[in-house]
Amino acid sequence: MTIKQRYEAIIGYFKQAQPNPTTELHFTNAFETLVAVILSAQCTDKRVNMVTPALFQAYPTPQAMAAATPDDLLRYISSVSYPNSKARHLQAMAAMLAGEFEGQVPSTMQELTRLPGVGRKTANVIMGVVFHKAAIAVDTHVFRVSNRLGLSRGKTPLEVEKTLTRHIAEEDRYNAHHWLLLHGRYVCKALKPDCPNCQIKEYCKHYNKQ
Repeated sequence: MTIKQRYEAIIGYFKQAQPNPTTELHFTNAFETLVAVILSAQCTDKRVNMVTPALFQAYPTPQAMAAATPDDLLRYISSVSYPNSKARHLQAMAAMLAGEFEGQVPSTMQELTRLPGVGRKTANVIMGVVFHKAAIAVDTHVFRVSNRLGLSRGKTPLEVEKTLTRHIAEEDRYNAHHWLLLHGRYVCKALKPDCPNCQIKEYCKHYNKQ
């Protein structure tokens, strides 16, 4: 199977099986999206969704969050992973939004990655989810699944991102992020992939080597 055939088969399957994939995080606007994605780093969406309602109620705008202290924010997010550093990042991020971006979440990679707590993966998520750009965010699930399936041989998230971008049509890139992420979360798990129940194992390079 050529790399082109593998991409066509896998993307074709996902298009039919999951035509409208989306994030499992809960939010209502761009600022809430950014906060939720920052909190989700190395943390489950379920846990993030448990803490954000009270956080968003207390600090609904960048200006409100910027006026808080990291200790104030920590009271709301103490149960997520790395709460101390995330509290500092959220406060500093909100302060930059309020001070430099008139309270608006920016839409470019260059601007987003200036924000504290925002790396390339988070920026790609925001560009895709909020601004509907053709961005592919490579988190641990996307990285693992892409290499197992044989869609990439990248050794870094950026290498995988570049490979996926090269082979996936622009109109499918946003969905592809969610397809691969959800496949990794529920089927192609890190420690014990559920190969018997995987609907794309016939196209999977890892499975067919077993």
